[in-house]
Amino acid sequence: MSASAQFTGEIPTYYDRYLGPFLFEPYAADLVGRLQPQDGMRVLEIACGTGVLTRRLRRTLPASASVTATDLNEAMVSYARAAVTDAGISWAVADAQALPFEAGSFDAVLCQFGLMFLPDKAQGFREARRVLAPGGRLLANVWRAPAENRYAATAIELLRSLFAEDPPAFLETPFGYHDADRIRADASAGGWDRVELDEVRLQGQSPSALDFATGFVRGSPLSHELLARGADLEQVAVALAGALARDGAEQPFTRPLAATVISAER
Repeated sequence: MSASAQFTGEIPTYYDRYLGPFLFEPYAADLVGRLQPQDGMRVLEIACGTGVLTRRLRRTLPASASVTATDLNEAMVSYARAAVTDAGISWAVADAQALPFEAGSFDAVLCQFGLMFLPDKAQGFREARRVLAPGGRLLANVWRAPAENRYAATAIELLRSLFAEDPPAFLETPFGYHDADRIRADASAGGWDRVELDEVRLQGQSPSALDFATGFVRGSPLSHELLARGADLEQVAVALAGALARDGAEQPFTRPLAATVISAER
């Protein structure tokens, strides 16, 4: 597993508490709203994280539908299993590039902000297509560029100023897969003929800039990079909160979010 995908230790707790409401809840609602629930529907979630999308899926789908939630990180799956106690969810540790399911096992595959972390994105698209039944649907989303997600640009700028000789590179991964031509090329290489890309702009809200900054610093593999550089995580979070607050109100902390939704039918 690459360093950018190591959501281990206390990261899931901070991720769920501080980043989940701001970054992931708004887009989970959007993604589930694009699904057409049906009785007996078989749904696979890839890169389920702490279960933000999983919870919404389970509560939206009919009781007869099945939800299988997977993630490469065992720590994330363990956290999600404990946090999302709704019945009718199967949990598994699985690599999106080598899914442990038979061909045609699902009617829908959803992936919320996970494609960016796959070393071989075309293979990820290929596997999603393989496990879908004919007529099945893929729904996924990825972040647009930092320039369109100002909070991310602010964090990158601050880290470069604090660690000029060796700035942490983690944020380049979640915010680095936004080029439409590249996404279409990867999807095509994965066997998809027709892919729709939809630009979606929503609003994120956190009680304070410090809450959100704490999530960024402690709720992602960025924390590993900071500790490797001898940084004090609390001090970095305070510095980031100050930088974020200069862009607008500090309490509550609200910012525009920009992502691309990828949809395709098998």
